[in-house]
Amino acid sequence: SKVYDLTRFANLHPGGSNVLFAESVAGKDATQIFFGLHRQEVLAKPQYARLQIGKIRGQEEIIRPLAPGELSQVPYAEPTWLSKGYFSPYYSDGHRKFQVAARKFFMEVVQPESVKCEESGKRISQEVVDKMSEANIIAMRLGPGKHLHGRTLLGGVVQPEEFDYFHEGIVHAELARVSSRAVVDGLLAGLVIGVPPVLNYGSPELKAKVIPDALSGKKYVALAISEAFAGSDVGGLQTTAVRDGDFWVVTGTKKWITNGTFADYFTTGCRTETGFTVLLIERGPGVSTKQIKTGYSSVAGTAYITFDKVRVPVSHTLGKVGNGMQVILSNFNHERWMVVACSISAQRLIVEECLKYMRLNFDFLPQSHPVSPRWSTQRMVFGKPLTSQAVIRAKLAAMISRVEACQNWYESVTFQMNQMNYSEMSDKLAGPIGLLKQYVPRLFLLSLN
Repeated sequence: SKVYDLTRFANLHPGGSNVLFAESVAGKDATQIFFGLHRQEVLAKPQYARLQIGKIRGQEEIIRPLAPGELSQVPYAEPTWLSKGYFSPYYSDGHRKFQVAARKFFMEVVQPESVKCEESGKRISQEVVDKMSEANIIAMRLGPGKHLHGRTLLGGVVQPEEFDYFHEGIVHAELARVSSRAVVDGLLAGLVIGVPPVLNYGSPELKAKVIPDALSGKKYVALAISEAFAGSDVGGLQTTAVRDGDFWVVTGTKKWITNGTFADYFTTGCRTETGFTVLLIERGPGVSTKQIKTGYSSVAGTAYITFDKVRVPVSHTLGKVGNGMQVILSNFNHERWMVVACSISAQRLIVEECLKYMRLNFDFLPQSHPVSPRWSTQRMVFGKPLTSQAVIRAKLAAMISRVEACQNWYESVTFQMNQMNYSEMSDKLAGPIGLLKQYVPRLFLLSLN
């Protein structure tokens, strides 16, 4: 229904002006050709939206972006618990209301910032962090617990005592839906994995000092475990902490630390005389960080950290001295589960984009599924829809099977998390969550390929 004048844009077209002057394009209805080559979101960019000169009278737009909070009508773009006519033993109507509010928030507040920062590589603005803090998104990403008591969660759509791991999983999924992997990490993933050891093992005084500022977005926290000497081999850590009266003297380096470039605190694994110990180190004299170039955007603030004889109060010890391995490994459960939630959401987005790119024509889709013309665009090859090719249909079927398998295993593990306390999860779910985290990203890569 929209009409665009591309006169001023022709010479700027990435594919060259000749594409626009083709006989089948210039001066004609190029809707099908356009959507066979572009995503709909291209038209929403300001530099292209201003080229619109009008609309065709009597026609309504049928290919449009989702409104904030709206569910996708593309088959398998949403998990079954959000699909009309399906049921779930895990999710209630309260979870569904929470999901709508969460999606609306992330589409309106986070998505524009995500696009901008992914391209620029700059850290997420304090303005967005403040809005996340105001809605208590930061606190909810740490899961259910006492830290939520007295807080208004996402405008009051769920009460703190009702909040469970399925609610938290919704937050991670909606964040991943509007953000690149780097932006997901840049939006305080370091805090999400660095604060739980403080909550679970820190002294009351330390928690009172650190947690309020962290959850309000005033202070940032990073988890500093990995080293050039030890990545997944936690037992190979070389950073040392030597006792000197009421202080630890910490010397060593850490590498690939998410949010490390702008963190104020570092939850740090150290080697001590009696074994491994975890300390909360505040940025100050002797602490230096520098950006590391990685395979994704620098918005994540991935850092190389140097501790040069840093004096850390003994009161900043997390857990018992020499019992750091338990602190580190138990913390991995929540971190890995969070990665799974984000990865499954990203997989669904891949499925959605692929199906939006093609025409609906699959035997494995539910017969009763509501088909919206908004997404049933197509890519034509050899004079036929791309999905008429058997190999493409088989690939899509495999992608959908993978994401549904991941979703069901993830929900089963999440249900167990809701029934257990922290120590029980550490004891019983380390294996299942570790296997799930190994399984889901591997299938994600298959879908990407």
